[in-house]
Amino acid sequence: MKDNLFNRTELLLGSETMERIRSKRVIIFGVGGVGSWCAECLVREGIEHLTLVDSDVVCITNCNRQLMATTKTIGQPKVEALRKRLLEINPEANIIALQKSYSEETANDFCIETYDYVIDAIDSLKDKISLIIKATRPIQNSKFKIQNDGGCPQTTPKLYSSMGAALRIDPTKVRVSEFWKIQGDPLAARMRSAMRRNKTFPARKFLCVHSEEQPLPNLGEALQDGSQTFRKVQTNGSLAHITAIFGMTLAGLVVQDICKTTRE
Repeated sequence: MKDNLFNRTELLLGSETMERIRSKRVIIFGVGGVGSWCAECLVREGIEHLTLVDSDVVCITNCNRQLMATTKTIGQPKVEALRKRLLEINPEANIIALQKSYSEETANDFCIETYDYVIDAIDSLKDKISLIIKATRPIQNSKFKIQNDGGCPQTTPKLYSSMGAALRIDPTKVRVSEFWKIQGDPLAARMRSAMRRNKTFPARKFLCVHSEEQPLPNLGEALQDGSQTFRKVQTNGSLAHITAIFGMTLAGLVVQDICKTTRE
C-alpha cells in the first residue's frame, strides 16, 4: 500500500529522495492553526517519523482553522485527535503524540537533538525564544549525536519557525525570510528586542514563515471557551487560509531541504 500511497510524490521526487524523506525525524511544537497543517502536509509527502507536541485540547473556537478540530473532536487532546487523522492517511507512520508544553523547564524532556527537523509553531513569546535558542545551539554531549544519511554526525537539527499568522487575510503576503531580516512582523520584532535585552541569541541563522501584511485590528471579543487561550496576553482573530499556508510552507521547507541534500 505504501508504494501506491506515495506514487505521485515519488514520480516527482524520485525513489532516492523518497527514502530520505521516510527516514527523517521531525518534531512539531504547537499543533494549532499552523502546526496541524504542517503535520498533515509532512505525512502526505512521506514523513514517517513525526512527534506532535501540544498540551491543549480541541475547543469550539479551534474549528475555524485547525485541521483536526471538528465538532466531533471537541474536548480531545489536540495531539491525539491529530495523530488519529494522520494514521488514517498512513497507518504505517510512527506518530508520537505528547500532550505537554515546551518551556525552559521541560526543554530536556523532548531530546530535540535526536531529530533532523524542529518546527516551531509556539504562541508563547518566552517559550518560542527558549526553543529557538535550544534548537540552534550545537550539541555538547556526544551521546546525543546521531548519524545522518551521509554517515556524518548530526550535531544540531534544522529549525524552521512560524511568526505571527493571526490578524491577516491576504495570502499573497506570506513570505519566507531569515529571522533577522524579517520586516513588518510585530512578533519577530518583540522576539529580537527580548533577545537583545537578555543578551541571548540563536547560535545560527534559521528561516521563518511570516507575513508582510500589517496586522488588522480585532473587531469583536474573544470567547472564553475553556481552552488554554485564556492564558494568552491577547487572543487574536485568525483564518484558516492564512494559518494553513503558514503550516504548509513550513512543511515545504522541510521537503525542499531534503531534496536539496539528495541532489548534493
